[in-house]
Amino acid sequence: MNKNYYAVLMAGGVGSRFWPISTSEYPKQFHDMLGTGETLIQKTFQRLNKFIPTENILILTNERYNDLVLEQLPMVKQEQVVLEPAMRNTAPCILYAALKIQKMNPNGVMIVAPSDHWIEDEEAFSKDVITCFDKCEKEEVLCTLGIKPTFPNTGFGYIEYDKADTDAVKKVNQFREKPDYETAKEFLVQGNFLWNAGIFMWSVKTIVNAFKEFQPAQYQIFINGLASLNSEGERGFITENYPKAENISIDYAILEKSEDIYVLAATFDWNDLGTWGSLFDKLNKDSTGNAVVNAQLLPEDATGNMIRTSKDKIVVVDGLKDYIIVDKEDVLLIYPKTKEQDIKKVLNKVKDKFGNKYA
Repeated sequence: MNKNYYAVLMAGGVGSRFWPISTSEYPKQFHDMLGTGETLIQKTFQRLNKFIPTENILILTNERYNDLVLEQLPMVKQEQVVLEPAMRNTAPCILYAALKIQKMNPNGVMIVAPSDHWIEDEEAFSKDVITCFDKCEKEEVLCTLGIKPTFPNTGFGYIEYDKADTDAVKKVNQFREKPDYETAKEFLVQGNFLWNAGIFMWSVKTIVNAFKEFQPAQYQIFINGLASLNSEGERGFITENYPKAENISIDYAILEKSEDIYVLAATFDWNDLGTWGSLFDKLNKDSTGNAVVNAQLLPEDATGNMIRTSKDKIVVVDGLKDYIIVDKEDVLLIYPKTKEQDIKKVLNKVKDKFGNKYA
């Protein structure tokens, strides 16, 4: 394995659209959402560990999930778990991790990857990442993986690349916000748009220099504590200073400002597993067209349902089509798949009426 290869695994999100399974105390990345016997973070770690040394994989997460990370990834040492004392979006935590890696290895190249995505062809994933790593080692560029759109999805941001670029890793013209349906259709017709998967690669030198140029205030906060990083003084410095960082995404902070962004169209199938519907799409269906995790199902005139319960529970469903049915110890959700984006709102109503213990 290449000792210059590093990974930063983003594992701090709550995944509220997967409520009631995903909660603020126990988010989706720590659950076996696919019914495979492995949690999403375990699967992601193993995928990266095929070409990145174990000790070079950092887990970025909130302080409250430290014990969950160490429990589910016993091969990881405490110093590999990079803890955020406050929620500040993706830019500050990426800068924090990049500076830690740069102190360990100034020649490091790193991938920033979400911990909860579904990727089937892991060999193709490895090849794509290494292709980008090679470019990042030779040039001062920021790379991302884009997903070839299969339909006009309005739930993703898009990456527009230069049509005239004949290289595999193409120059990015611009990042585009989540479009309306007509705009998304136009993107597909134009043919030079990819879904933004939120998977990034760069050398530590390049990303740190980008922060210095485009986010000088943010850069200064962390550079003031550079001496304490990877030492006993790190925790104290971060606890005091991290909350001062601006709450901003890496997209707004760096990617939309830089002129040196490149994209590689991924050669693997991908799903962001953002909703119960996206999970339904990826799971095998039974003979009646239902996707079932853990349950034993007896369906009558029931199809297109996403059903998840505790292990081996018998579920009888009659007359329901395209519903989400999730049974957890103290919560039962029966909700139409067409309204899955509203589950966040439902969660807020549950909190208002029944309290935070169910959130």
